[in-house]
Amino acid sequence: MSGVERPGPRALKERLKSTKKRTKSSKAWLERQLNDPYVRAAKTAGYRSRAAFKLKEMDDKHHFLKRGHSAVDLGAAPGGWTQVLVERLGEGRVVGVDIQEMEPIKGAILMHLDFMDAAAPEAIKRALAGPVDTVLSDMASPATGHRETDHLRVMALCETALDFAVEVLKPGGAFLCKVLRGGTERGLLETLKKRFAKVVHVKPPASRADSAEMYVLATGFR
Repeated sequence: MSGVERPGPRALKERLKSTKKRTKSSKAWLERQLNDPYVRAAKTAGYRSRAAFKLKEMDDKHHFLKRGHSAVDLGAAPGGWTQVLVERLGEGRVVGVDIQEMEPIKGAILMHLDFMDAAAPEAIKRALAGPVDTVLSDMASPATGHRETDHLRVMALCETALDFAVEVLKPGGAFLCKVLRGGTERGLLETLKKRFAKVVHVKPPASRADSAEMYVLATGFR
């Protein structure tokens, strides 16, 4: 599990010291964070989020990140994936994009913009100064609680990210994108299979078992 140590059977579960003025769901989320081995490991390793381990686990299994390659990280905030990309690809090879501002990450170009804005793709292309090897998207929209609506929103983000990837990827490049349980819709999956040599769905161990998220990984862009 990428060096992440799970708590042993005798580990004491941490409790919040104060639960005043917190909703039940908020308290549950905070307690889960306190007792999440990936959260603790991220703090120890200096990663900005536990999501860093999702990318590390997926790459450890599928080997789509290569030293010296370049990448665009869409939906990068707070920067966990971008940090891993700089580690694995090298400094000056990574562009991170998010609607939220991020603290600087040494070796990466960070862009504060809304990827869904019509002008965003061209702005990113100018920052790239040429084709890239990998496009990654961990973008998500606020959950509504309505499964079909949430699925459609996530798929719209994935489709937009794919359109961008098709424009900027080098031959042989890779595309990684968040989807929800149930996988990629047929139309999008067919497009991926036409444009890439291999397409797989991945749910890394660091992705919580009760989460509907998973990822589609497409390699061998053509």
